[in-house]
Order: sequence, then C-alpha cells, then structure tokens
Amino acid sequence: MSRLPFTAFVLALVSTSAPVHAIPSGEIGTMPTGRYLCKKPGDVTGLVTVRIPEGDFRILASSSYAVDGKRGSYLLTGDHMVMTGGPFEGRAFQRISVGYLRQLGTDGQPGDVRCVLTARGIR
Repeated sequence: MSRLPFTAFVLALVSTSAPVHAIPSGEIGTMPTGRYLCKKPGDVTGLVTVRIPEGDFRILASSSYAVDGKRGSYLLTGDHMVMTGGPFEGRAFQRISVGYLRQLGTDGQPGDVRCVLTARGIR
C-alpha cells in the first residue's frame, strides 16, 4: 500500500492553512495569586511613581484573573504573560521576577507600566 496519497493530502492541507505566527516559548506556568497594583515612573514634580488604579487586577487560581468582579484568563509561557480573555484581553507583560511584571506595548517592547504583587493570596 502506497503512502503517497496520504503524504500529498497532508502537504496540500498544510499549504492551505493559515500562516503560523511565532509565540513566546518557554515552560507554561502560573503567576502567584494575589492583588497586583500598577504604577508608572513619576515626573519632575517629585513623585517617585504614579499609581494607575484602573490597571490593577487580581491573579486567581487556574490561570485566571479578575478586574472589578469580572474574570478573565491568562497564559504564562516562560517570562511572557498575556491576558487571553476577559476585561484585559490582549494585555501582555514581561515577568521581571516573582510578583513583578512590566507591561509590553503593542509593539512587544517593554513600556513604563509595572504591576507588583502587593497582597499574596487575596481573593
């Protein structure tokens, strides 16, 4: 029995599929649960940081998060976290250390906003 028809079928299927986009690689993991407060660097007026309360969120169990009672999901691969569903869908971060995130811009470059775990295990 020849395998050529199956091979031709697979090649045809692959050539007509949607383009493959690179995704950050690394081990899949989860963030520590708790409240994350977001801020950005201050200015010349003397403020060290400026709080951004509308950016705050809580990491819950099972790769989920919450904002103002609305839940969403996230994916952590290596040191890259992206909110894949919910109110902050599409928001992406670079994990600097445990409980410390730096928001990425739409170009994938680190921005000024940082979110820090302040209350571990708070629901």
